[in-house]
Amino acid sequence: MMKEKTDSVVLEDVYKAAERLKNVSVKTPLSVNNNLSAVYNAHVRFKREDLQRVRSYKIRGAYNKMATLSKETLSRGVVCASAGNHAQGVAFACHTMKVKGTIFMPLPTPGQKLEQVKMFGGDYVEVVLYGDTFDEAKDAALKFCSDQEGVFIHPFDDHAIIEGQATVGLEILAQSEEPIDYLFVPVGGGGLAAGVCSVFQKLSPETKIIGVEPSTAASLEKAMEKGEPVLVEKISRFVDGAAVQKVGNLTFEICRDILYDVATIEEGKICETILSLYNKDAIVVEPAGALSVSALEKYKEEIKGKNVVCIISGSNNDITRMEEIKEKALLYAGLKHYFLVRFPQRPGALKTFVMDVLGPNDDITTFEYTKKNSKEKGIAVVGIALKNNEDFDPLLYKMKKYDFFVNYLNNDPSLMNLLI
Repeated sequence: MMKEKTDSVVLEDVYKAAERLKNVSVKTPLSVNNNLSAVYNAHVRFKREDLQRVRSYKIRGAYNKMATLSKETLSRGVVCASAGNHAQGVAFACHTMKVKGTIFMPLPTPGQKLEQVKMFGGDYVEVVLYGDTFDEAKDAALKFCSDQEGVFIHPFDDHAIIEGQATVGLEILAQSEEPIDYLFVPVGGGGLAAGVCSVFQKLSPETKIIGVEPSTAASLEKAMEKGEPVLVEKISRFVDGAAVQKVGNLTFEICRDILYDVATIEEGKICETILSLYNKDAIVVEPAGALSVSALEKYKEEIKGKNVVCIISGSNNDITRMEEIKEKALLYAGLKHYFLVRFPQRPGALKTFVMDVLGPNDDITTFEYTKKNSKEKGIAVVGIALKNNEDFDPLLYKMKKYDFFVNYLNNDPSLMNLLI
């Protein structure tokens, strides 16, 4: 007789998933991060899911789901929608299990993730680019699946997917010799969070689990406020691995009473973390992979002296995005500023600006100016990098004193989008 499924995940099923995955997924390390342990006066460890075969934990859920399906069902072909990492997991499973798959991805998907999907899936997968967001790609995938009588492999809202992701929790507890006080887990649709919540609730209920999502795509936070999943109309796609407009119904029901807290993180802070992990620890992460570490600052008082685990969810970052990441980090830290500057159209005006307005450590990084005929003064867009954010007020004061200042652009999102 078949066991009836409820909203909860059965621990026995998670162990079965771990058995299916033992020769597929990598048992990733749980490693101490000495730098952050010193910064926060805590014992901070990273669960390195960025070191998986497909460079994210998504292989666990995708393969486990497909491994639970019959050969007859799989013969119809599988369909999925993904911003990148789930697609790679499905592509890997398709190639390994010799199953045809059709994968829908949003048009703005980073090129690196797109190429990885094609590489892992080979001749067994076809990639269809559709829509601007994951949710739009998902709607197209569901329609295609219905039309073609395919099997939809949901990226998060499915018991078998959650059970596969839950094996991350089993590994963390098996690898930890001491009780875990805090667990920080990134959240997009909620599959990983639901999985580890299910395991820790039964095996380590004293652990405080904190779900972390980008402030520009805070679907879990909105669901917590409303008491049910709701569609967030406008989200940013920057943190593509967690840019979901609506958290899963099933994942929300599992997480809502188990999560200790939900933290939302600004994109600039995420970018700071990406650069810090690379520069200090030689760890390459994608924006979603930096979420858990980015949240530590918000809980720095709570986690003092505690055992803390951050799940590093993925490392599928496109190198072409690094300039944007650096720019967002500098803006967040108050070290990069854009202005509209008024220049008198006479020889020596720029020299006056450089000599009398800029500080000794200020650096012009952007300068866009076109001389206009029959105009006494012209407007330029000027980007200035500071060594210390304390240098901003003196810079602004001198701009106004010498009548160069027109407008400060950092606080205008529409204009900033044209510059970065």
